[in-house]
Order: sequence, then C-alpha cells, then structure tokens
Amino acid sequence: MERTMYLDSFFRMERTKIFMEKAIPVATPEQQNGEEQRGNGVMEAQQEEMQEEILELPLLPIRNTVLIPNAVVPLLVGRDASIKAVEDAISSNHLLFAATQLNEKEENPDPQGVYEIGVEGYIDRILKMPDGTISILMRGQRRLRRLAALQASPYIRVQAEVLTEEAAPSLALEALRRAVLALFEKCTRLSNTLSDEAYITAMNIDQPGFMADFIVSSLDISVKARQQILEALNVEQRLQQVSILLSQELDILELENHIHSQVQQEVDKSQREYFLREQLKAIQHELGEGDPTIREGLELREKIQASGMPEEVKTRANKELERLNALPSIAPDGGVIRSYLDWLVNLPWDTATIDRLNVKEAATILEENHYGLGKIKERILEYIAVRKLSNNMRSPILCFVGPPGVGKTSLGHSIAQALNRKFVRLSLGGVHDEAEIRGHRRTYVGALPGRILQTMKTAGTINPLFVLDEIDKIGADFRGDPSAALLEVLDPEQNSAFSDHYLEVPYDLSRVIFLTTANVMHPIPAALRDRLEIIELPGYTEDEKLHIARQFLIAKQMREHGLKTTRIEIADEAVQRIIREYTYEAGVRNLERELATIMRKVAREIAEGRRTKTRVTAKTVPEYLGPQRHYYGTAEETDEAGVATGVAWTSAGGDLITVEATLMRGRGNLTLTGQLGEVMRESAQAALSYARARAEQFGLENCFYEKNDIHLHLPAGSIPKDGPSAGITMATALISALTGRPTHRDVAMTGEITLRGRVLPVGGIKEKVLAAHRAGIKTFILPKRNQKDLDDVPQEIVNALRFVLVERMDEVLPIALHARAG
Repeated sequence: MERTMYLDSFFRMERTKIFMEKAIPVATPEQQNGEEQRGNGVMEAQQEEMQEEILELPLLPIRNTVLIPNAVVPLLVGRDASIKAVEDAISSNHLLFAATQLNEKEENPDPQGVYEIGVEGYIDRILKMPDGTISILMRGQRRLRRLAALQASPYIRVQAEVLTEEAAPSLALEALRRAVLALFEKCTRLSNTLSDEAYITAMNIDQPGFMADFIVSSLDISVKARQQILEALNVEQRLQQVSILLSQELDILELENHIHSQVQQEVDKSQREYFLREQLKAIQHELGEGDPTIREGLELREKIQASGMPEEVKTRANKELERLNALPSIAPDGGVIRSYLDWLVNLPWDTATIDRLNVKEAATILEENHYGLGKIKERILEYIAVRKLSNNMRSPILCFVGPPGVGKTSLGHSIAQALNRKFVRLSLGGVHDEAEIRGHRRTYVGALPGRILQTMKTAGTINPLFVLDEIDKIGADFRGDPSAALLEVLDPEQNSAFSDHYLEVPYDLSRVIFLTTANVMHPIPAALRDRLEIIELPGYTEDEKLHIARQFLIAKQMREHGLKTTRIEIADEAVQRIIREYTYEAGVRNLERELATIMRKVAREIAEGRRTKTRVTAKTVPEYLGPQRHYYGTAEETDEAGVATGVAWTSAGGDLITVEATLMRGRGNLTLTGQLGEVMRESAQAALSYARARAEQFGLENCFYEKNDIHLHLPAGSIPKDGPSAGITMATALISALTGRPTHRDVAMTGEITLRGRVLPVGGIKEKVLAAHRAGIKTFILPKRNQKDLDDVPQEIVNALRFVLVERMDEVLPIALHARAG
C-alpha cells in the first residue's frame, strides 16, 4: 500500500535543495561563461540521445499523488509486488517507473490501471518499518511513456521511452514565464503555506519547463491537475496550464484573506470597545464620580446581550440604545427610549420552566385539588401524554364555560401545578379598549405595552399557564373591539409572532398554554369561539358539593379560623341541609361562606371559654345560620286533575316546576301566567292545538274550547321562565284538566312537544334528574333521544328512578294520568 507522507518541513527542505542545485550551478565567476557554452552543447547532445533512449524499469503504482520531475516525495510502500519492485531497483540502479493509479481504490492494478505517462523515479533513501512496509524517499527525474509490459510477476516490469520537452525559445514563452512568476509571487504573499523561499527558488530557475514543474510541486492541487501538467510536453502549453491554476489559487486566497480581514475587523472592534469601556469604568472609579447616563447605557447594553432576545429584536434594541446615547441627558425623548428599552430587556425571551410530563403525578395533583370534573382532568392528562411523546405539539386554547363558583379559575391553578408552570391571570371583565390588549403607540404620552405582555413580564417565563378570565364580559365601543385583538393571541398559527403596538417587534406566545373562562358562550364572537376548545362545567350536584365540602372547604375554613378537629365537627347531614336550605347556586362559594359563618361563631365560643367539642348537626344548623332561606321543589302531596310536575334547568342546577291548568266558562281564550318567555308561550299554544286536534280521542266535545276559557299557570311568578322543555308537561296538565283524569304525583317529565304530538329532546338532563330524585319522584319521563345523557348521571340515582323513554305524546299520557273511570 502506497500513500503520500506529507512531512512538510522535510519535504520542503529537500525539494528546495534539489531545485536550487539544478537552478544555480556551483562554479566560480570566471568559469561561468565557459561552462555555460559547454553545457549548452552537452545538453543538446543529451536531448538527441534521450529521444532514442528506451528503458526497462520496475513499475511502482502510486496513489493520491503524482511524482513531478526534480521533486522529492516520501512514500510508504506496503504491497508485496511494490516491495519487490523497490528491492529490485535498489539492487540495480535505484530507478523505477513511477506512475499514478487511475483508480486509487484498486489494490493490485495491472499496467493498464495506471496513467501511460509517468516519471523516472530515483530512490534516494530507504527505511524498513517494523510492520514489514518500506518508507522511501523518491526523487523524480525524467518524464517517461509506458510502451509495453515485460513481466507481471512477482512485480510488473515495463518498457518505457524517455520524453523530451518541446521548448523553442520565444518572446511568448518568456512572457508566459514572467506572468507565471508574478502570479506565484502574489500567491506566496497571501498564502500561509507557501514561503518566500519557494518564490526565490522559482525566480532563480532559468528553464521555463523546470520552473513550471517546481511551482506545481509547491501547490496543493488535485491529482488530475498534476497529471495534466506532467503530460504537457510542450513547455508553453504547460506554462499556460500553470498560469490558470495559479489564477484560481489566487482568487481563493484573496477571498480567504478578505473573509479573514472582515472577521478580524469585527473582533478588533469588539475588543477595542471592550477595552475602552473598561478604561472608562476605571477612570470613573478613580475620580469617584461618573456620568449616570454613560453608566446606564453600559448597563443597558449588558442587559441586551444577556436577555436572550432574537437577533432582529437585539438589532432594534441596540439601534435605540445608540439613539439614547446620542441624545443630551435633558432631551424629552430620552425617557421614552429608556422606558422602551427597559420593557425589552425585562420581558422573558428564552427563560422557560421545564414541564412535568409525569402523567400519574399530574393525575394525583388534579385529584388532590379538585373533586369530580372527570372530562376536564382527562383532557389535561391527554395533553401531558401527547406532549411527552412529541415536543412539536401546539399548546391548546381551552375555554371553561360554566356558572360562577364552579372552580374554573382554581382549576387553572391546579393545571399549572400539575405541569410545573408559572400561573398568571388576566381579567377581561369590562375591557372596552383594544389598546388594553395590543398596547399604545409610543407617540402617546404615558404609552405602555398591552396587558398581555405586561402579564408575561410578571410571569418571568416564556411558557406560563395564562388564564384569560371572563372572556364573555369583553365589550366593544368607539375605542375598538378587544375581542378582535384576541384573535391573534389565541390562534396557534399566528401567536408565534404576536405584535404589540408599543414594542413593534414580534413576540413569541406559541409556548404559552392559554385557558379562558366564561359563564355563557353566546356573547363570545363566532371567530373567537372558533379558536377555542370548549369544555363545559355544568355545575355541581348535591353529592359533589358534599364531597367538596368534606375534602376541601371545611379543612380550609378550619385553618383560616384557627380551629382543629378536636374543637369542631360538622356532620354530613348538616352540610347537606346547608346546601339545600341555605344556598342556591351551581358552585360552592355561598356554601363556603356559610361554613365560614359557623366557624366564626364556634371560634367566638372558644374564645369566650368553651372547652367542649362543638358538634354541628342538621338540627343545630339554624342556631348558627338562622331560619331556612331557600325552598326546593317537592313532589305533590296528592294526585290531582289539572296539575303536572315538570323539571326545569336553572343556573344553580335543576328544580321541579308545577304546571297548573284550569277551565272556566268563556269564549275559548287561553291565558298564560307565571312570567313566561316567548318560547314557552308557543309551547303552551302547541299543547292546546294538540288537545283540540285529538278531542274525540280524549272523549271531549268537538267545540269544547268555544265554551271554556283555559288558564295555564306556572308558580314562582317572580322568576322569568322560558324554553321548550315544559311542552309535554303543559300538554299533560291541560289534557288532565279537560278530561278530569288526575295525574300521578310521583311522575315528573321533560320534553318539547310538536303539533303532531312528537316529543323532541331537550338539555340539562343531568340536573333535572338530580332535582327529581331529590324531590322524591319515582318515575321520570324523558325523550328517547335523551337516553345518551343518562350516562352523565350517577349510577346510584339511575338505579333509584324508573325512566320512561318516549317519542310521542300518546306514550306520555298513560304513564302520567290515571286511567279513565269506568
């Protein structure tokens, strides 16, 4: 195996020595003229002799390099055939035919596997290595052309002829020589690898072809280019090729030098600025005084460098800092620019917390902080699981919709704790100005960034959990529409480059988890609602409120009032009575207030000297909270005609509602009372039309409505009521009054009625079923298409009630009404 050993110092010294010996003959000044004339004659004779000279030499294939005449190359010989060729040459005349391989990867090339033109190589030195290879120092002499192969084993031996240079002295040849020499001089000045010694050697070589070979041996060029120079027997053509190579090398060196100069200038500029700043600090320290403006500018520059802001923002900040430094200290714009820079450097640009992606640990935290809310917890755990598997997931924009007090905001605290993120909150209630979101232009006096970026500054990280509270309370007026500004904030496709009017640079909000809360959905614009993933919190049931009070509220109030379990005990029946008779809400805020009232009274008793443990039971609740404040609906005491029990949905949960119908002599007027809405009035009219259309089926006179006035009333007249879900209830009460058939008091119903008697689905099934169970109802009639909603109802309540699924009014009446007498 042969490969070039680039021993730079040794190679350069040997090569220069040989070329210097060739270029400058050693002779006295008196002998030079005679020797020159005699040498020219001898050279001509040798050239004539060489044209006919045929040599038989061992072939040495070379990889990765080309041996140039009069150049010295160190080689490592490792192949068996090559080693034998070298040994044969050493035993005879030290000469080899050195030719470069066509394919450097070929291990055992034949004579056709090397270039046809090579060099007569003379082995100057040989050294056997411990691993069996041979290191030789070979010097190129004459160009040879391979004629024929004489033997193939144990090494290749070839017949070669000596090639002579075609060099007719001319002005063109001299011009080329000088041009090549000038290019080589420029290269040596720019290159770090070419020494002045090489240029001096080339300058002292009188023979143009000889000089071309020397320059090529000095350059770091490809094997193909070297071989082309070797095969150029015409000296003028060889010089032209060398000139092209030098021009290309010069272009590369000039470009490298230009790049190096630019880099060096930047480094020198930075170092110079650094030294000047350090000197300025030292001078100010020695004088015991300093310009606050200069000191502030230096601090701002350091903060800009350490802020981690993107390059485009950093460029803008440095530009503003230069403007600030150029202004007089009393200039009015100085304060504006200084405030702007303070906002830029204090915003979090790359500071982030590491997410906790342990699903089990997050589930434990959510369970410890909140009771129930299974769907919401499942959604959060799904997000954590996906984030654990993929870091490219966009943060969701969740919207919690539900009545007040159900824990929407506190749920955001728990999610932030589960994810190990900072929690920040922005209330949007009553926001009417778009500038509250996007900020003010800096042209205004007292301008500030919008509340989004103000809150991000408070968070201190670029990936907090951000709660936008009461998003349904945003208003629009002549100052703009804040909800339109939120379209960019809450769009994962756009908020990676959020634009604030004050900063006027893009800010990345894509790593923020936005949570929004609302009590109702209809005030939220459609475009904004489309960006939100809606999760409804329908309100807590009595059982859920009881568990929340037991697990969280009682313990919290005991801590806040300095009480211990050895001092007070509140029974579950007492909590349940408080829920039913003293609070009327979907959440638990009022429940917590009532518990706090009990705690305060017990704390006072203890402070006054009571030493026994206080036990609060259902009977003793009025002693602490006073008389009952709220009454929930209960089933009727007797079966009566003209009365039907329905179930209504309210913001505080479900409740029973009674529909009363009565007949009076008149002219067919329908009277509706109870502060009914337009939709409920239409349901009553549809129920009457259904009864009139089936008068014969119910055993009524055909013109019964012309002789009687009908009055439908829904008690609790001070409370507005609306919606279609009382349709079948009003129809049942009306038909019961017309037919005289009593209704079953333990049957409740809900559903919308059509003119054809179809029963259509309604909402709020979970709350309605819970209210019916609480009131002592045994049978619950609901539309068949609402059967799927029973999955949300606790299983123990489903088991306690009898559910009748209906599709038509004909199926309702046999269940709700007594059979006809007789």
